[in-house]
Amino acid sequence: MAAPEVLDRIPLLSGVPRSVEELPGGLTNHNYKVTTPRGAYVVRVQASDGALLAIDRDAEHANSLAAAAAGVGAPVHDYLPDLGVLVVGYVPARTFTEADLHDPANLPRVAEACRRLHAGPRFVRDFDMFDVQRRYLAIVRERGFRLPPRYLDFMPVVARIRACLAVRDEGTVPCNNDLLPGNILDDGERLWLIDYEYSGNNDACFELGNVWSESDLPPGHLEELVTAYYGRRLRHKIARARLLGLMSKYGWTLWASIQDGANDTIDFDFWSWGMEKYDRALTEFTDRALGDLMDEAARPD
Repeated sequence: MAAPEVLDRIPLLSGVPRSVEELPGGLTNHNYKVTTPRGAYVVRVQASDGALLAIDRDAEHANSLAAAAAGVGAPVHDYLPDLGVLVVGYVPARTFTEADLHDPANLPRVAEACRRLHAGPRFVRDFDMFDVQRRYLAIVRERGFRLPPRYLDFMPVVARIRACLAVRDEGTVPCNNDLLPGNILDDGERLWLIDYEYSGNNDACFELGNVWSESDLPPGHLEELVTAYYGRRLRHKIARARLLGLMSKYGWTLWASIQDGANDTIDFDFWSWGMEKYDRALTEFTDRALGDLMDEAARPD
């Protein structure tokens, strides 16, 4: 459905003067900034139903409301499930880049934003990358989508990682689970976290490890991020975030495989995007230090 036709069906935006600007980014959606005399909004229109990717639009809406209540997400103004449309307030802020996350000065700010989200209202569903990865793998194999070389060789290692993380499991908190730089906004005073498609209650260390993974940060940056989040250096938490960052790369690789095989509405090289993650995961899976990380995650400081 074309953008003007969608906007005409949104009560807040119908029948008023408006200007429309398509926003860049978004690998599963089309996003528009709509400015009216009442204010500025972002209209997110889904580019696919999201079912293969385990996107629950109703959960996304509910979790977006919870994130707004926590003071870290944009205000939610409308949701039209039949159109796959979510309307949130436009936050006048600059979108982060990888360079911002490579700047150590920003890591305490990211940690603080994550803490605000994690201390907010519980989300309506859970997110566990171990379960998501297995679901994605089943879809890839059933549909004959491309699978990276040697991908299955590391499943026994994944089982060992999951077992070692269970030793010091401290429960879950509401997490965004997709904090690539484009989902972090800086208004000059504080950071906002947007886009709750993959949100769910999860291990806080997955959130931190995923930030590290998505921007290919040095290990030292992850240590600083985790230390800023917990307020002191905890070796087992740093190791935990490293391992969950590895699972992030391994799992999102299959997200890319599914998009490569099933998404013909967005012009993007999903396969190359996924293989870049897989190549980095491969390096970590074959690193002799992986066993030491698992030991570190399972024992107290």
